[in-house]
Amino acid sequence: MSDDVIRAAGCVLWRRSPVNGEPQICLVHRPRYDDWSHPKGKLKRGEDPLTGALREVEEETGYTAVPGTPLPTARYEVNGRPKQVHYWAAEATAGFFVPNREVDRILWLPPAAARARLTQPRDRELVDVFLNVLNLT
Repeated sequence: MSDDVIRAAGCVLWRRSPVNGEPQICLVHRPRYDDWSHPKGKLKRGEDPLTGALREVEEETGYTAVPGTPLPTARYEVNGRPKQVHYWAAEATAGFFVPNREVDRILWLPPAAARARLTQPRDRELVDVFLNVLNLT
């Protein structure tokens, strides 16, 4: 892999609704970009993608998670550089959100509402794969 590739990782973070047991997906709002996305971030030098994905989830949402099925890797360009983001489905186990510099809000939404709220089409496609892979519909 070329050194100019931006390496990142994240998760489609989910839980069962405390009200009805239906799946909910966690979205993060990043004020810097004013967008809604899945929790993700750049990997540290030498960091394993899964380790980085779980670290980013905890940093951005305050939740620890149990990783599940790998999801498709997103590949796109950022400022002329290739970016590669590895994703996993991950079930939230414990924690609570505290607004921070990178993320000022999170939402737990049913999959259809999460899909509609996501800013990037590639993030919406991840919701579709997530539902198919985990058979949560």
